[in-house]
Amino acid sequence: MLPNKTGTLLLTFILLCVVAMQSHAAEGENGSLEQAFQKEFAFLETQKQELLRRLKKFKSGSRAKANVVTNKISAYETQLQRLDAEIEQLNDDVIKAEHQIEANSDNQQALDSMFEQANASMSDYGFKLADQVDFVNAKNEDRLGELYQMANDLVVTLGSVRKEKGTFFLANGTQANGTIVRIGNIAAYGTSDSGSGALVPAGEGAFRIYKGEETGAVARAVAEGEPPQLLKIFLFESSSKAIDQKPEKSALEVVESGGIIGWVIVTLGLLVVIAIVARIFYLRSASATNNVVLKKVSTLVRKGKLAEALRFCERTKGSTARVVASTLRNIDRERDHLEDIVSESILHESGNLSRFSTFIIVIAAVSPLLGLLGTVTGMITTFDVITEFGTGDPRLLSGGISTALVTTELGLIVAIPALLTGNLLNAWSNRIKENMEKAALRVINMTERAAA
Repeated sequence: MLPNKTGTLLLTFILLCVVAMQSHAAEGENGSLEQAFQKEFAFLETQKQELLRRLKKFKSGSRAKANVVTNKISAYETQLQRLDAEIEQLNDDVIKAEHQIEANSDNQQALDSMFEQANASMSDYGFKLADQVDFVNAKNEDRLGELYQMANDLVVTLGSVRKEKGTFFLANGTQANGTIVRIGNIAAYGTSDSGSGALVPAGEGAFRIYKGEETGAVARAVAEGEPPQLLKIFLFESSSKAIDQKPEKSALEVVESGGIIGWVIVTLGLLVVIAIVARIFYLRSASATNNVVLKKVSTLVRKGKLAEALRFCERTKGSTARVVASTLRNIDRERDHLEDIVSESILHESGNLSRFSTFIIVIAAVSPLLGLLGTVTGMITTFDVITEFGTGDPRLLSGGISTALVTTELGLIVAIPALLTGNLLNAWSNRIKENMEKAALRVINMTERAAA
């Protein structure tokens, strides 16, 4: 056991020696490291300062370069904006140029179309343009100049009175050879052995004699160069378009165009005429002997011959004679009673005097309403046609419009004379009643004076 303890102690001593030796060595090494560190620190500090100096120099240079680059970028941006504006302006100019090209093309097409139409129009009057190929390839100014010259020559030609041999149709439809006197391009006269007169277009350049007023003497005078005192002339727009001369409608055709309502209005108008004639007859009969009765009865009553006056009144026809006769029959009664008898007699005669008066006034009031009914009916028919066929052909609308207008016209034709005549006849009737009353009162007053 002892040796083991000695070994342990020896090992411990060795370890302590080693530790001591390491500790001593470490102290020596620490001094060297500190010096090395100081040297390294000084070197690094120098490097640091150098790097800071370089960094400052780099920053200064970079800032200058950045300013230069920024200025260049601003200049490039300004140039880019200017280029964008120029590009936009160029695009606008290109669009305008395209529009101008299209407009010039349209104008050229319009000019070409105008030249073609002018060529066709001039050819109808015997004027021809230059060779078609040369004319189409010529400048617009040259073509316009040629057209202007031709138009000027045409105006001069058409503005003159000229004679030419030709054919035209007579009023009965037969063709005649003779002389045609053209007054410009708005009128013409034709003379031939078969007939003469003012000419109207018959279509496709042909002419026929006007069927209206007689113009043969005027045509012959114009053809002989002797101006007539009264120039009867028919003016037309174009000789190529035929002019239809429709005969005037008769009264029966006008009424038929008004339809059923038109015939109803005409029937009422005829009844009104009959009623007016009948009433005029009654009023004329009532007032025919008014003055004779009044004069004769006044003379007899003044002489006291009442019986003779009564017989005269009974023999005489007329409302006034009957009223005076009734007065003479009751002349012995009291005045108040007698006046009542006279009033009754006048009222009895008023039936004949007012006969047909109400009928005439009613028809005068109803006729315009029937005309309005026809107008509404015609307009409904017109709108039905428009709904079904549209407004392309005005002839389809003529039926409804004719009914609308004709019935209104017929209603007014019946109403206005009926209303006017009815009021005049009423005034005539009232005047007869006043005369009857005056005659009866005169007889009463004269009788009372004779008795006093």
